[in-house]
Amino acid sequence: MIKKRILGTAVLFSALLVIAGCTNNSPTSSSSSSDKTSETSEKVDVNKLDLPQLDAKVKDNEDLVELQTDKGNIKIKLFPEIAPKAVENFMTHAKKGYYDGLTFHRVINDFMIQGGDPKGDGTGGESIWGKGFGAEPSNQLYHIRGALAMAQSQQPNSIGSQFYIVQNKDDMSDGLLEDWIPNKIIDAYKKGGYPSLDGSYTVFGQVIEGMDVVDKIAAVKTDSNDKPESPVKIKTIKILQEAKTK
Repeated sequence: MIKKRILGTAVLFSALLVIAGCTNNSPTSSSSSSDKTSETSEKVDVNKLDLPQLDAKVKDNEDLVELQTDKGNIKIKLFPEIAPKAVENFMTHAKKGYYDGLTFHRVINDFMIQGGDPKGDGTGGESIWGKGFGAEPSNQLYHIRGALAMAQSQQPNSIGSQFYIVQNKDDMSDGLLEDWIPNKIIDAYKKGGYPSLDGSYTVFGQVIEGMDVVDKIAAVKTDSNDKPESPVKIKTIKILQEAKTK
């Protein structure tokens, strides 16, 4: 079954790649979704949490960007109150044109598309602070289909400029623990996503328009290193709305 293949390769992909941020060291993601999420949601009624990814409307406290690629445009809302460092880093880079002309250097259909590396090989990129920073996992944000998250290596404080968008369409809801994951998120995982990454990486945004473009990018022909044979480029990232601070 497709689902079993994806689940079985999740650790392999995260070990070889994904989220291979700024070093050549192989990252690992051995903890399960339920293990990691339980650390942040213990004694919390998760079904009462605000889950901003599930609302397509863009609120005043959220940023909105348009990631313009040569395959089409993708609108993404960002959550600065939940993942402030990741959002500030991404927004500042976007405003300065850091991502303009860069490629999606790693693309795996039924998994994710990854970009944001000036070197174009998964080994480059830096944060706006000139050094890496740590993950900001939250029990309000999950790796559902369309989630935007920051790449990292297995080293602490290794987030730089690389990001990825979860593309997988397969039902990933089997085995998720209702005590730790909101029922609405479990329902969202029926439409795709990658729950095995929850709790280890920073989800900081959600695609609200343009998943067809994400799918188009995910379907391109790639080499043995998951690099598109014909480059898929980010033209620019346009800021459509900046969050209003209280």
